[in-house]
Amino acid sequence: MSLNPRENLSVGRENALLVKVLIGDVPLVDDPVVELAELARSAGAVVVGRVVQRRAAYHPATCVGKGKLEEIRQRADVYEADVVIFDNDLSPSQIREIEKAVGRKVLDRSELILDIFASRARTREARLQVELAQLEYTAPRLRGMWTHLERIAGAGGATSAGVVGGIGTRGPGESQIEIDRRLVDRRVALLKRQIADIDRRKVREVRARRDFFTASLVGYTNAGKSTLMNALTSAGAHTEDRLFATLDTLTRRWDLGNGRYLLLSDTVGFIRDIPHHLVASFRATLEEAIHADLLLHVVDAANPEAEQQIAAVEGVLSDLELGARPGLLLLNKADAVADHAALTVLRQRFPDALLVSARTGAGLEQLTAEVDRRMRGEQRRMTLSVPAHDGRALAFLESFADVFERRFADGRAVLDVAIAPRALEHLHRLAADVRHGE
Repeated sequence: MSLNPRENLSVGRENALLVKVLIGDVPLVDDPVVELAELARSAGAVVVGRVVQRRAAYHPATCVGKGKLEEIRQRADVYEADVVIFDNDLSPSQIREIEKAVGRKVLDRSELILDIFASRARTREARLQVELAQLEYTAPRLRGMWTHLERIAGAGGATSAGVVGGIGTRGPGESQIEIDRRLVDRRVALLKRQIADIDRRKVREVRARRDFFTASLVGYTNAGKSTLMNALTSAGAHTEDRLFATLDTLTRRWDLGNGRYLLLSDTVGFIRDIPHHLVASFRATLEEAIHADLLLHVVDAANPEAEQQIAAVEGVLSDLELGARPGLLLLNKADAVADHAALTVLRQRFPDALLVSARTGAGLEQLTAEVDRRMRGEQRRMTLSVPAHDGRALAFLESFADVFERRFADGRAVLDVAIAPRALEHLHRLAADVRHGE
């Protein structure tokens, strides 16, 4: 059996020592590695210790200083740690030097997130996307540390690229069979073609829903999006108090009352410093959010770092070119807030946000009414006519417009309505023969 500690980048059921390097004047919070600890636990590791160092700049060779590196080694020995996880991104040479000094496997933040996503991937779509992200992020870095990459292999066994293994192995790193750059690049190209096919299918599915108003739940991981989805639609979505509990998009009908409804989608959660390749490869999964009429940004109001999490989500939305999309901020978990002074500050900082609790149902009626109002928009009074036999168009107008008068003449239904511009656009997509002013 090889003694190379990086043959297995999974951290399941391992003792983990956490390390964070603070650069410059970054404020020191009570527990600067609280999120890294949650990530490690989500990956299945047992956190046995924490080390924090403040520096003016990263040490070019080992990220931390020589003295702190020796402290990490000693603590790892005392705590019997199997893996050292940095809450920073490390270069291949830094990882190599740190592993040499501490005699243990070393992971950085991005590798840990990739490992979690690999362990959560259930559908073929998610497996392909995670594998591509692992390859594009990790493979070029690993070439700087060693040349054996068997576990970079594919999600379903042998492939046309000649690579074997699977995403269930949770990451690159086995040093038994050498895979050269050409084979890895071929695997990446194959994955990109397969994901492109999924992307095109997703686009078709989303476009098929253009007859409906759509909203997407977005937000930081573990903010309560799936619980809110269940409360609003009885979707039965999987919920769990851990980071990245779900990776796949779920879409359900949300009844707003008075015959009006929209399609609501739950999406994968975001996190700060999320690996760029992961965002890029999961673009197909986020297609629902990309084309949504309204984004519902769910925030864990009970989290002390709620404001930083809001900024992180807004950053990812900006990367997806969704920064200008109509949105509504939801301060969730209102029932779990312990620091009401912090909540007051949060509400002052975001005065248009709604306070809700997906668990207790508090504020959901107000949320439904606000979404209904936004969906209908500013209405204009006008006269419209559609073919009298077009039941879909007539039902749409009855649900999404205020109908003041209706009459039938020459095979057409003529309605005096107040309707929002967005609803009128949907009506034109729904019905080929809509006339104005008759």
